[in-house]
Amino acid sequence: MASQKSKYPNSKYHVPNLERALQIFELLSEHPGGLTIAHITESLNVPRNSVFRITATLLDLGYLRRDDDNKVFQLSPKLLTLGYAVVNESNLLENALTVMRELRDRYKETVPLAILQGHEGLILEGVQGTHSFRYVYEPGRRFQLHTSAPGKAMVAFLPEVEREQIIRNMTFQRYNERTITEPSVYRSELARVRQLGYSIDHAEQMDGMHCIGAPVFNRHGYPVAAIWITGPSSRIKEDEFERIGLDVRRHADRISITLGYMATDAAQKQDEEYRP
Repeated sequence: MASQKSKYPNSKYHVPNLERALQIFELLSEHPGGLTIAHITESLNVPRNSVFRITATLLDLGYLRRDDDNKVFQLSPKLLTLGYAVVNESNLLENALTVMRELRDRYKETVPLAILQGHEGLILEGVQGTHSFRYVYEPGRRFQLHTSAPGKAMVAFLPEVEREQIIRNMTFQRYNERTITEPSVYRSELARVRQLGYSIDHAEQMDGMHCIGAPVFNRHGYPVAAIWITGPSSRIKEDEFERIGLDVRRHADRISITLGYMATDAAQKQDEEYRP
């Protein structure tokens, strides 16, 4: 009987320990709280000695950190530098921060920047709001795509094949009565986001918290990131969603332009119509 063909065309050239190291990265990314060597060994079904050597190497190089009390390994913030390189687009973060600070100063609310990573969002940076009560986002924090404004903003503008692949892998976990739990409803919401150019989190995961976001595009029109404002529903009110959403979109477009993106004439015309 002929052996089953590998799904990886270059599998005969793979370096086993490198492949295992990447599997450990992926596994730990799914467990932010960390895992022990025993858990990693069991989950990946690889020799314990191999896991020990790989984690020791990654720990020494700064890509992992270890809690000496419970012997748990976690991904370190150093991996964010790889994330920056992937979405680099020259200097996304540097160009975004200036615009993010201006948006923060306008609304006094926290303004984060995030990218897609697999089937989750990943926060790269955040400009903290100036209110005494404000939401704080730490770089490296992951978030769900079906409940969040940045998640909707990025997924909505992905090529259809990529968008559908993400939707098929979503679990649509319910957090409250406002959470979108059906793929068909989510697709309708994404169509609305594409039409408006901005997205909204109607307290779909955390009660009392509203978020309004917009995508950041590269020169090819691909959504490489998103920015958004987040604050309590008492300050970001529903009757202000449209005005604030269009403003967030304008700020996101300014970042996109630094990456070489050129808005269509129709989008520019619509932007002028809504400009205060």
